[in-house]
Amino acid sequence: MKLLFKLFGALLLAGVFFNSCSVKKDKFINRNWHALNTKYNTLYNGNLAFEVGREELNANYRDDYWEVLPVERLEVTDEVKLDSEDNNPNFIIAEEKATKAIQKHSMDIKDEERNPQIDEAFLLLGKARYFDQRYIPALESFNYVLRKYAESNKLNEATIWREKTNMRLDNPELAIKNIKRLFKFEDLKDQEYADANAVLAQCYINLKVRDTAIQKLKIAQAYTKKNNERGRYLFIIGQLYNQLGYKDSANYAFDKVIALNRKSPRIYMINAHLKKIQNTEISEANEEELLEYLTDLEENRENRPFLDKIYREIAQFHLSTKSDSLAIVYYNKSLKANRGDRKLSALNYQSLADYYFDQDLYKTSGAYYDSTLTNLKENTKKHRRIKKKLDNLEDVIKYEDIAQYADSVITIYYMPEEERTSYFEDYIAELKWKEEEAAEKELQRTTAGFAAFAESKGGKANKGKFYFYNITSLGYGKNDFRTRWGNRELEDDWRWSNKNRTLISEATGDVVAVDSNEQEEVPEDKKYSLEYYLEQVPTDLSVIDSLQTEKNFANYQLGLIYKEKFKENLLAAGKLENVLASNPEERLILPSKYNLYKIYEESGSPLAENMKRNIVSNHPDTRYAEILLNPQAVLVGNTDSPDARYEALYKLYEKQEYLNVITQTQENIQKFMGDPIVPKLEMLKANAIGRLQGFESFKEALNYVALTYPNNAEGKKAEQMVKDQLPKLENKDFSPETGSSGKGNWKVVFPFKISDNESALQLKQRLEEVRKDLNYKNIISKDIYNLEDQFVVVHGFKSKEFALGFTELIKNNKDYRINNDNFVVLSLNYKIIQVHKNLESYKEQILTPKP
Repeated sequence: MKLLFKLFGALLLAGVFFNSCSVKKDKFINRNWHALNTKYNTLYNGNLAFEVGREELNANYRDDYWEVLPVERLEVTDEVKLDSEDNNPNFIIAEEKATKAIQKHSMDIKDEERNPQIDEAFLLLGKARYFDQRYIPALESFNYVLRKYAESNKLNEATIWREKTNMRLDNPELAIKNIKRLFKFEDLKDQEYADANAVLAQCYINLKVRDTAIQKLKIAQAYTKKNNERGRYLFIIGQLYNQLGYKDSANYAFDKVIALNRKSPRIYMINAHLKKIQNTEISEANEEELLEYLTDLEENRENRPFLDKIYREIAQFHLSTKSDSLAIVYYNKSLKANRGDRKLSALNYQSLADYYFDQDLYKTSGAYYDSTLTNLKENTKKHRRIKKKLDNLEDVIKYEDIAQYADSVITIYYMPEEERTSYFEDYIAELKWKEEEAAEKELQRTTAGFAAFAESKGGKANKGKFYFYNITSLGYGKNDFRTRWGNRELEDDWRWSNKNRTLISEATGDVVAVDSNEQEEVPEDKKYSLEYYLEQVPTDLSVIDSLQTEKNFANYQLGLIYKEKFKENLLAAGKLENVLASNPEERLILPSKYNLYKIYEESGSPLAENMKRNIVSNHPDTRYAEILLNPQAVLVGNTDSPDARYEALYKLYEKQEYLNVITQTQENIQKFMGDPIVPKLEMLKANAIGRLQGFESFKEALNYVALTYPNNAEGKKAEQMVKDQLPKLENKDFSPETGSSGKGNWKVVFPFKISDNESALQLKQRLEEVRKDLNYKNIISKDIYNLEDQFVVVHGFKSKEFALGFTELIKNNKDYRINNDNFVVLSLNYKIIQVHKNLESYKEQILTPKP
């Protein structure tokens, strides 16, 4: 009987349990069963996953304290996502749990939800999508809560999240409107009020209404229960006040951040300290106090994770107080302590680059600007500005090296023999001393390292082992090799001096590329040989004259770069005066004088009038004298202006009057020397030379433009052409013309002398009439070959047979009777003939029948 009773009870309980699983019955047990399962099973696990995902976002997110912080710590991308691929797995889990709760436990009976936990499931679904940056699906979830669950206690929270989503979808005006309506019609809890005002603040920041954003953030920080949020809001308030120029108000906000101390993340407090220092103008009265303030920050053990920023601020302080050497030390310490903040690295490198630039150490400055670029985002305004400055610096470095090298060699050449010998003896002695000192330091460092390692656990474990198995020996061996040779590939002839190598900067750990071709290394056995160095001094006066010419041209280019690109008039004047004092070429004298006149005039120096008289009296028939006497001569509309002359010459070039182009460009180059039009004239002249004289002359002319104007657009274009285009034109070998065919691959060429131009024009006209009469699509041109010869060419025959048939037709047809000498040529071969001016070779190789 008892067994029967138990069986009956079990069946009854099973029936009740089964009946309670239904989502279609609006019963007390059904509602509570599904509510409990939703809350303590699926939603519980979903919320756990959601919180883990948020913690990961916070751990991985890096704030950019150089800009105004976003109110919410969330890294936003520009792309609009619609699915959850490649997203945070914890948010995917949270979304799956929320979806499961809705699918399995929703009790939508007669269009009314009877499970009180489903609104929270939709809210979790929206929040998971929001942090996955799938804002459109998130918006759908929040709108569903607001539309479906009118009696829910989560409506205010859902509204705030919806407006956050609208803001992310670039609808800040709509978000502001809806939150204001929320304030008007609903009573909010303190934290909800704080969150809503934080959303409003971000909307106003996006709309650049900073003063209103500040007021909303003040309300948010007053009502929030979370100290980390309070610290963030106060810090942003300080940043916004700084943008508005109210430094006292900003410092008041930063003081509040500092007062929170350990209640909010320490990074807010450290950056608040640094912002306060940046807002303080350094004077004699507060200099000592500020240094003590910075020193306290540096020495505080709790601030070790933030030393990179503290070191930079100390460097800035020392630079402003003229303690340059200390500033450089701290910039380098900041670089070494940096924990991956690329913007901080860029700022440090730029500060060092600017410092060395101001000290006229352009090579060092250029290296730091290069490092700055590697830490900046491409295609930004700052990246483009630094890139332009670096490009200009590369030209400065190049010409400074040329000038210094030439000046050194010339100085040594003119030294008396005894003084020259003494100079090299001193150099060798200094070289030996430096190497001995370096070797001693290396020995001390290595010995200390071995000793320290020997006392360590690893050192004792490796004691007595063969050096290949001794960790410390291997470590120091690798470091020594890398110091001497850089990072070399494992390959044959790895020691060759023409290999590029990379060295590790001891100060920053950066990899620095070194091109071994830049400087010829002294052979090891000649390093201390006095005779070797004496033999390197030129003995031929023509070499010295050539170096002097290079030096003058380099100084002239430096003068122009300093004047035009860096606005360093003092440096520019020094270089140009050096040119005039060094017996320069005739072509450099007048432009150097004119540019000096412009520098003197701009600085208000009385030397300007003297230079003007010098130019007018000594060079009366030049364009520069004309400009000084008649400023209207420089107007662009003037038919004799540089631009007008270039346009006229270019039209001659298009008409194939290459000889006139060459002679007239040379005349105008002399006339406009120093004007920006000169490189363009040189490039036009080079092209005309190539058309008239062929490949070798073109190559020589292009090289001249590339080497003479390397810092100019035309010079860089010429260099690119030498590198990329000339190798493609270098081939002189003719293609065989037997069996070759292909559309548009053949030409009929009629040779004429230049002197018989009228006959060539008449034939061209007759051929045009024939083409129209026969309804052919061929193109007819008159091409210059060289100074004596020209061609009338019929282009565009699809095969050799068609071309030969055309020649037979015009020769034998009674309406045409064109008997002029001609030959049929493959288009590729015609190009080679024109490029290399080797028509005779073509006739011998291709046209002459083989016996």
